[in-house]
Amino acid sequence: MTEPVVCLGECLVDRLFQVGVAVQNNTQNWTDYPGGAPANVAAAIAKLGTPTRVVSALGQDNLGDWLLQVLQKQGVQCQIQRVVEALTRTVLVTRNTTGDRKFIGFSTPDPTAFADAYLSPEWIDTVDFSGVDYLVMGTLGLAYPTTARAMARARDRAQQAGAKLVIDLNWRPVFWLVLETAPKTIREFLAAANLLKLSREEALWLLNTDDAADICRQFPRAQAVLLTDGGNGSTCATQHHSVTLPAFAVDSLDTTGAGDAFLAGVIHQLCQRGWDCLQHAEQIEEVLRYASAVGALTTLKPGAIAAQPTPHEVAAFLHLHNLTSG
Repeated sequence: MTEPVVCLGECLVDRLFQVGVAVQNNTQNWTDYPGGAPANVAAAIAKLGTPTRVVSALGQDNLGDWLLQVLQKQGVQCQIQRVVEALTRTVLVTRNTTGDRKFIGFSTPDPTAFADAYLSPEWIDTVDFSGVDYLVMGTLGLAYPTTARAMARARDRAQQAGAKLVIDLNWRPVFWLVLETAPKTIREFLAAANLLKLSREEALWLLNTDDAADICRQFPRAQAVLLTDGGNGSTCATQHHSVTLPAFAVDSLDTTGAGDAFLAGVIHQLCQRGWDCLQHAEQIEEVLRYASAVGALTTLKPGAIAAQPTPHEVAAFLHLHNLTSG
């Protein structure tokens, strides 16, 4: 069976340091968690019940083996290029007392030393896009020429097969060797998106606006724009509607992967309801509410993938919210 969703891009290790402890590369003050935005989205969608495939590149090392096992255990179908001459990427992450995280670097200083920088166009040629409804990508791979070419090929092949293109801006300066090239490269890639997801901070950085409807107008191919603003909520703008919902108030422990879980909730709902649900404001509101619940629940535990909720947990959370909100 062909999976309706393909998530393409980095699969990596998030090395989370203890809150309030000085960052040192030793085993006493950090814990490794599986991560990487496309992998996070794939794992969350699969856990919610929609068949999903991840296409990525990992090192031929123990961390790569571990990440592959984690994704398979989550029910994700994996099409992984193993790169012998590069490591599986490890990202160093610190957190403050409210769970907000900061990416401070990698286990090796050179950002090009890792396998996800070498996802090849030839590997993309092995991917079957027939029957795929959604191709999900971020923009981090655009920092590396080989992976950027692979992403362009995947974009073209998916569009030819009739898939919708979902792009998450996911701005992380630490991945880019030459920051000055990033805005133009990213903006050109976003132009192909049918569904564009970005945070308020990312929107202000790249587009000088946090108006989701304005962003939708800037990208004619984008039939919907998702704008997230952490604890302040989220907005979905289409050509005819703009719907904003507040975030659920929860005691967050770790916000790593919350945006990815939110996007997974949206894509899962689109697979359930159909793309045309975005034509109706009341259905957009229901999709946002579901996705917000998925994102909120993911912040209650450390790590991105391990914290992702089951459908039962999302349903229980929404039922409780409906009861308490009257």
